[in-house]
Amino acid sequence: MNKAYCMNHKEIEISGILIAYQTVTGGHRPHHWHEELELLYPLNGESSITIEGRKYRLLKKHLIAVESCKVHSTHSYKDTSMYICIHILKKRMQTFFPDIELYQIECYPEQIPDERFPAYLEICRMMETLTRIYIEDATAFQLEAQGLVFQILARLIRDFSTNTAPKLNDTDVLTRERIREIIAYVEEHFREPVSLLDIASHIGVGKEYFCRFFKKNMGISFVNYLNETRLTHSYHDLVNTDAPVAEIMENNGFTNQKLFNRAFKELYGCTPSAARKNSGERQYNISSCLVPPVP
Repeated sequence: MNKAYCMNHKEIEISGILIAYQTVTGGHRPHHWHEELELLYPLNGESSITIEGRKYRLLKKHLIAVESCKVHSTHSYKDTSMYICIHILKKRMQTFFPDIELYQIECYPEQIPDERFPAYLEICRMMETLTRIYIEDATAFQLEAQGLVFQILARLIRDFSTNTAPKLNDTDVLTRERIREIIAYVEEHFREPVSLLDIASHIGVGKEYFCRFFKKNMGISFVNYLNETRLTHSYHDLVNTDAPVAEIMENNGFTNQKLFNRAFKELYGCTPSAARKNSGERQYNISSCLVPPVP
């Protein structure tokens, strides 16, 4: 399971909280999962996130929570995106709140009712404070930042969680394990030829059943998902290396230049060469995002 495409940080085992202030190239990031609760807070532009088949908007200065072990993907519409990404290992939080594993946080801005929106805005203001103290690099910054995350987590549990979710039955558990195993297999083998028979045999089912199973649980065909993963890695190589486009294409599992160009343009809205050119035209820094928080 550790080979799945996910964010695994050894340092999170120390405190149970990992705070990252990230500036990354725009574009698509394929489906992945992780053991930690994830809090995303975009600092610029607009993005979208798909969580277990449902798509949500990721607006600037709006926090969204992704519960642990939920398969999700993101897409940024800017060449350069900045955000705060916090991972919280729930088992480490049991010291402070023993029943935390029983609570499922559901915090999606577009679904928050009016009566709970003031509580949500207060959480967003705390995220804004995280940005400010990071830029100021104040004495004992890490202590203050960790303390703020504890407050944010407490408020999310208090105002945006439920503890009535039914336990997974055996079928649900098997489905989750299979999805994780498929994601792990793709991340390990996407540079190689991968057939439907290969992946179906890997998880011990027939090809026809596998196709139905994957589409039902991921909302996308396996072939499209495989190409999406290859394109994401191709995009990363295009904007971060000087390797020729043809070489990048081949290194990421594509063998047909025409197919690669067409699929790349469908996903990113431009040609591979244009994506490389555009990536260097705009530079950002986190301090430029210090505008007033969500009103």
